[in-house]
Amino acid sequence: MRQILHGLSVDLLDSVGAILSTGDDSSDLFGNAWYDHVDLLVVPTGRLSADFFDLSTGLAGEFLRKSTNYGVRIAILGDVSMYASSSDAFDAFVWEANRGSHVWFVADQAELDRRLVPR
Repeated sequence: MRQILHGLSVDLLDSVGAILSTGDDSSDLFGNAWYDHVDLLVVPTGRLSADFFDLSTGLAGEFLRKSTNYGVRIAILGDVSMYASSSDAFDAFVWEANRGSHVWFVADQAELDRRLVPR
């Protein structure tokens, strides 16, 4: 669902839909967002395969590379604490991502809104 939030074109993927599980999925997702002039893609955790949360698979890296290459920011929406608590590497990855402005892991819509408010 496309909407304008705090002056940004935001595309919030439906929580129900095809699981994003391959590099081709990331290419399609970001290519379409770039074509539609989307500033921020919001992807619910339920739309990502479990491989995304296992950094050894490279899937998260693939998504983030596409995000950077296409110039479309991404927010992963939902609780990732289960993955972070079972992997120090993933926990550090989330912490580092959330320090920046291009990739975020947000627990809910309220946290996303807080991050989007200009400071």
